[in-house]
Amino acid sequence: EYFVRAYATNSEGTAYGNEVSFTTEVFTWTCGDTIIDSRDNQIYNTVLIGEQCWMAENLNIGTRIDGVNNMNDNGIIEKYCYDDLEANCDVYGGLYQWEEIMEYVIGQGAQGICPVNWHAPTKDEWTTLADFVEGDGNALKAVGQGTGAGAGTNTSGFTALLHGERNDSGFTGLGGGGVFWTSTHQTGNWSYWRGLEATTGVISGGAGTTGHGWAVRCVKDQ
Repeated sequence: EYFVRAYATNSEGTAYGNEVSFTTEVFTWTCGDTIIDSRDNQIYNTVLIGEQCWMAENLNIGTRIDGVNNMNDNGIIEKYCYDDLEANCDVYGGLYQWEEIMEYVIGQGAQGICPVNWHAPTKDEWTTLADFVEGDGNALKAVGQGTGAGAGTNTSGFTALLHGERNDSGFTGLGGGGVFWTSTHQTGNWSYWRGLEATTGVISGGAGTTGHGWAVRCVKDQ
């Protein structure tokens, strides 16, 4: 709180006037608050899970290209939208080939196309997340996503949607599953991923070809 005293003097040197006070508030961001991506002013929810701060929705940055095309290292962030519909990116976020997420640099934990002070999560960071929810993929899924043994409870606040994928045959799997890239490269054109399915609570994982179009969740720098 800051105080300012404003006054004037008359010809006899006598002070007169009013004391004025005002309060300023300094906003301190904490995980759980929203963030604004300065590149396109998109707003993202965030959530603290254990000691990690995650985006609570998929990244959605870039210019949409058709799913029949591969992404290019052309200085423009490109994204796929399921069925080539921008409205699907508004709901599910963008789908990206691995090199595009990494901005064509191989180095796990790199910022890639994530906002400043955030980065594409490593395989180990995803493992930490999975361990915190004790391997319960349903805890990561939004309520209403999945069915039966795979019904989402969202007890973690991660709010995952089953966003489908883009592969060599086109778009597939909307509502049936969702795969997320990690920034950890395996070898050649293979990199690690984590996935959720509609009918089970398993958090799956492995290495996939970098040409697939999958989602990414950014995690806050420590």
